[in-house]
Amino acid sequence: MATQLGDKIRELRTKQNLLLRQVASKLDVDTSIISKMERGERPIKKEQVATLAEILNADKQELLTLWLADQVMDVIKDEQFADEALKSVTKKIKKGK
Repeated sequence: MATQLGDKIRELRTKQNLLLRQVASKLDVDTSIISKMERGERPIKKEQVATLAEILNADKQELLTLWLADQVMDVIKDEQFADEALKSVTKKIKKGK
């Protein structure tokens, strides 16, 4: 299943005409790992997001936001009351600010 972050990484990489192997080399991973990350077949570690932002000249906050959204989605995607739970969390976050 594709992820928001994986899609964004592919979009940024292709816009900059970077090959998978170029990104993989800078991230110090195998080319197949980057391909799997883009397709959502391999999770992206939070620590890798900052490095990917540098490599792709991207906004680190945007990529971290997409990473977190993917994490939340992975946990709640099959839950019957996911929408209600998200509303509850949003309300609690707003109260905390």
